[in-house]
Amino acid sequence: MQQAAGLLILSGLLPLWSAAQSATDSTKPVRHAFSVQQAVDYAKKNNVNVKNALLDVQYQAQVNKEVTSRAYPGINASMGTTYNPNIATQVIPNFISPSTYQVLIDQGVKDGSGNPITMPQDFGFIAAQFGTKYSASVGIGLSQLLFDGQVFVGLQARDATMRFARKNVEVTEEMIRTNIHKIYYQLVVGKTQLELLDANIERLEKLLHDTKLIYENGFAEKLDVDKLTVAQTNLKTEKVKVLNMLSNGYYGLKLLMGMPVKDELELTDTLTDDQIKDGILEGSQYKYEDRKDYQYAQIGKELNQYNIKRYQLSQIPTISLNGQYAKNAQRNKWNFLGKGDWFTISNISLNMSIPIFNGFYTKSKIQQTRIQLQQTENQLVAMQIMIDQEVETAKNNYRSAISTMDFQKKNMELAEKVYQQTKKKYEVGTGSQTEINTAQVELKTAQTSYITALYDAVIARIDFLKATGKL
Repeated sequence: MQQAAGLLILSGLLPLWSAAQSATDSTKPVRHAFSVQQAVDYAKKNNVNVKNALLDVQYQAQVNKEVTSRAYPGINASMGTTYNPNIATQVIPNFISPSTYQVLIDQGVKDGSGNPITMPQDFGFIAAQFGTKYSASVGIGLSQLLFDGQVFVGLQARDATMRFARKNVEVTEEMIRTNIHKIYYQLVVGKTQLELLDANIERLEKLLHDTKLIYENGFAEKLDVDKLTVAQTNLKTEKVKVLNMLSNGYYGLKLLMGMPVKDELELTDTLTDDQIKDGILEGSQYKYEDRKDYQYAQIGKELNQYNIKRYQLSQIPTISLNGQYAKNAQRNKWNFLGKGDWFTISNISLNMSIPIFNGFYTKSKIQQTRIQLQQTENQLVAMQIMIDQEVETAKNNYRSAISTMDFQKKNMELAEKVYQQTKKKYEVGTGSQTEINTAQVELKTAQTSYITALYDAVIARIDFLKATGKL
């Protein structure tokens, strides 16, 4: 049970109430009777980590739509008006005076002194204002990306990014499923432990009753009665502790499942030695691809390859098409909603951006992504070695746990026989109180060892199934 508690602490999961649940209903506990598969299915819908992983899938879908949007045309409308309190003054060469002088010269006009008029060397400048107090424009523009290598790769990678997000959901669900199986069956084993404790308490109560009768008839000592009373109290105390541990285990299982703590949970699955053994080692071949975490890493490698391709294609030209259609008008008064001329502006442009040199930035990014790809490939190789190690270790632990469980079960059954024989000898007066106490202690020890072996066998089975990707 300590193992189960540790798993719960590490999981860090919190149960959440349904937003639609009414205040009245929230005060009423719900009763659930679940098999282990039903518990897993419940957790898939209510565990906060699974919920967030599913939201990550939705988030990635929106990111993909963002990438796709760059391949669609962009259309923008614009509207604006401008007021010029002081129209800008421009200084331009005096182009009027030379023409006037030329006419005078051609007509032979003379100045006041009777001399013919001559062309001055410098006519100076004219200060002029161009424009009106008010202007307005309305228009619409279209832009279309015809080719961009990075957008092209982004469109190709959409399927891989969605598979990556969905696989993360499966990895999260597998983690939750593993922990639920362990805690669920540990609680089932806890029922067996309680049954053995109840049988011991009942057996000891009978022995205590018989010993009191023997004592009252003068064939036993008060010390014998006191020893059995102490043993009975110890068993009842141990039962209280086991009940408390099982209760905490149920709370932990509810927490992992995302179930309100006040709801009632009943476990419907049973567990026998045959179910634990169940021949899972027969034909225990496995493939790395059966593991969700390995599949997740493989998709990560695929995304790294797309990343390299993205930077490589960023070195080729980008082509875009732009168009604009607009109307503008100028007035000395703001009366653009009335009559007046509006002038048309329109243009279409085809643009090509050719990367030539960016300080080796792209080359550096390509090398970085290649290094990341090599790291991912190394991680896949290391994961294969880790999976091999996990499978072999889990297989050894499982075989050992099964052998120990069988041995401890036989030992418990033998201790039970020894106790019954010793009890009969004690009842007929041929056995001592020391012998019956020793037989009782040995039976209790054998039962504890069997429960421990049963716990270990359950965990070893689940670990082996997880290691081979078959849980």
